[in-house]
Amino acid sequence: MASKDCQTIRKEISQTVRIRLPVAVLLLASLPTWAAGTRKRHPNPSAPSNPDYMVALATANRFLHAWQTDDLETGTLLLSDRVRHSQDPEKFEQFFAGSSGRAFEISRGQGNPGRYHFAVVLVSTTGTRMRRRSCEIILINTGKNDWVVDKLP
Repeated sequence: MASKDCQTIRKEISQTVRIRLPVAVLLLASLPTWAAGTRKRHPNPSAPSNPDYMVALATANRFLHAWQTDDLETGTLLLSDRVRHSQDPEKFEQFFAGSSGRAFEISRGQGNPGRYHFAVVLVSTTGTRMRRRSCEIILINTGKNDWVVDKLP
């Protein structure tokens, strides 16, 4: 009778293990999900739905591309009258003249319809040295969806 009690106990343990083992595996597998859920999450900011923002960003990109490719003519056309008249022409030409190894980074813009500013990083190379310069570019709407650069980077 003692052996029957051992067999009964083994069956009970076996049944318990069959039920609890999959539950334990499931809980362990979902542990990383639970741990990640306790962290504070910051939603990704959505792009502005304002069409002016898109045109301002495209204009900033065109201007910086003109700088990247030493295209003084295109860069000049994208300037506001205020900047054109207040800026020394030689200084403006120097801004466009330079090394061929150039790149830029534009961050998400801020502002309101009619005026946006974008944080920009200008990257240039001289020989084997790379230089990064953080600055800002401001664009304004001059009317009829015509955007121009109102502050040089």
